[in-house]
Amino acid sequence: MVYVTRKEHFNAAHRLYNSNWTEEKNQEIFGPCANKNWHGHNFELIITVGGTPDPETGFVINFKELSTNVRELIIDKVDHKNLDLDVDFLKGQLSTCENIIVEFWKILAPRIKDIAYNASLHKLELTETPKNSVEYFGPEE
Repeated sequence: MVYVTRKEHFNAAHRLYNSNWTEEKNQEIFGPCANKNWHGHNFELIITVGGTPDPETGFVINFKELSTNVRELIIDKVDHKNLDLDVDFLKGQLSTCENIIVEFWKILAPRIKDIAYNASLHKLELTETPKNSVEYFGPEE
């Protein structure tokens, strides 16, 4: 198995706020991330695809194709957006990194199967700050 990795970046705003809770409880749990005027991050998305290289090209996946698809399916929809207000696939849920990365997986995994030679999405990593990131290896089967 060979793993290839691509990094993409986007900037976005969001607010961590549970409407079923009081303002006080939201502040207690989410702190400044519950700011009613939103807050933003410079996110880094790291996409890892694993598989066997195509005998004709030597690629597990063409990096250019991977980048194009990630940009069209994800980055163009979230970059310089409010994740809570502007992004259809995040509507109705808290815009935590954990929820965001699961939604990214649902979008990217099928596409990667279509464009890669005998490969699949292995891991996504989403970095929100230099100290905070999440990794996702897909749903348990």
